[in-house]
Amino acid sequence: MRLFLIISFLFTGNYLFAGDTMEARGTKSRLIYGTASYYSNSFNGKKTANGEIYSHKKMTAACNVLPLGTWIRVTNLRNGKSVVVKTNDRLHTRMKRVVDLSREAADKLDFVKSGLTRVRVEVIGKKKPEK
Repeated sequence: MRLFLIISFLFTGNYLFAGDTMEARGTKSRLIYGTASYYSNSFNGKKTANGEIYSHKKMTAACNVLPLGTWIRVTNLRNGKSVVVKTNDRLHTRMKRVVDLSREAADKLDFVKSGLTRVRVEVIGKKKPEK
C-alpha cells in the first residue's frame, strides 16, 4: 500500500502527510497534517538554512518536505487559529514533526504552553500572500 502511495505522489505531485504516512491527493492545493513545535530561544540570532538570521519575532518556520522560501498557512487543529509563515529553515533529519514555528507564530496559534499541537499546513506558494 505504501509503495502505491509513493508512486501516486510521483505522478500527481500532490500529497497529504498524516504523521509519517503519505496518501495520494487529487486536489491542486497541497496539505500536510501532523505535529508542530516551536523553536527554542537558543536559536534566536543564528543562521537558518537559507542564510537568514532567525528571529523569534518573525513569522517563519522550518520544514523538511517543502522548498525553502515557500509561504504556508498553518492552522492549529485544536482551536482553529491560523498564521501565514515563510519556510526558511530545515528540521533535524530525524525529526518526525511537520513544522517547527517561530515563537511569534506559536504565540498566535496559542500553543506555547503545551509546546506541541496538531496542525494542517497548506501551501500558498513562493510569493508573499496579499493581506
